[in-house]
Amino acid sequence: MHKEKLIFLDFDGVLHPTHFAGESPFSRAALLEESFNLLSPKIVISSSWRFTHNLEKLQKTLPTFISSLIIGATGAAVIGKHPRFTEIQNYLQSYGPADWRALDDSYWEFPNPCPRLIRCNPNTGITDRQILELNQWLIQG
Repeated sequence: MHKEKLIFLDFDGVLHPTHFAGESPFSRAALLEESFNLLSPKIVISSSWRFTHNLEKLQKTLPTFISSLIIGATGAAVIGKHPRFTEIQNYLQSYGPADWRALDDSYWEFPNPCPRLIRCNPNTGITDRQILELNQWLIQG
């Protein structure tokens, strides 16, 4: 039996550059659409946007093809070493076993190395390189 595939999705530095002046928010989101047309993983929002927008608002803000895959968001902020990784672990404790990847630019919030982290460049957001890595993981059995 295969474990369910979950993507923990950050926004800033992934779906758009961290400093996206002059660009639309979520300007890189369309790159994910092709990947998700092949196989549709479930998405959990791990972005700090979850602290200022409720889940319904986030789903309305995101493109439909991403919004339709969202099943939740990670919980309370964690202070300390590897906070984003710990937030993901806390989510998985209540969710159950899953094969997961994090699309994130905040590599310092994860242990090094973290094979489950698909690291994005905060200056560009997600690129073809991360899409390739994501696709390779998605098509694995």
